[in-house]
Amino acid sequence: MQITEVKEQKKRYLDLLLLADEQEDMIDRYLEAGTMYILEDHGIKAECVVLEVQSGVLEIKNIATDPQFHGKGYGKALIEFIIKQYQDDYSILQVGTGDSPSTIPFYEKCGFTRSHIIKNFFTDNYDHPIYDGGVQLTDMVYLQRYI
Repeated sequence: MQITEVKEQKKRYLDLLLLADEQEDMIDRYLEAGTMYILEDHGIKAECVVLEVQSGVLEIKNIATDPQFHGKGYGKALIEFIIKQYQDDYSILQVGTGDSPSTIPFYEKCGFTRSHIIKNFFTDNYDHPIYDGGVQLTDMVYLQRYI
């Protein structure tokens, strides 16, 4: 398994990016400013984009694993890599996600705890309803982990 930074042509991984954020213009808001990593293990399995959002706080803006490789530890490996990579420069790693039964437990297993909610984030910022596991997402749930 190898994790490398992507410095150019980040949109060549758009298929993976869209798994975590299904509207391209929302991805455009953070992709170029963020730092992108891909995880390879006999082919590209996952990606992650992180961005400093305030002093001492790093945010995972996008993280996705190819669905056929879910449950293999690739997402967790990316999070652990990010923590090791940035722990000297940041004290908090945070992530915003929908209140979904598939994503919240994943982050909690990775040591994150709920921090705050942005009401109506998905309904106010996306041009179509977003569903995860058959549930329409409305609020953005933020989780944080001290690193």
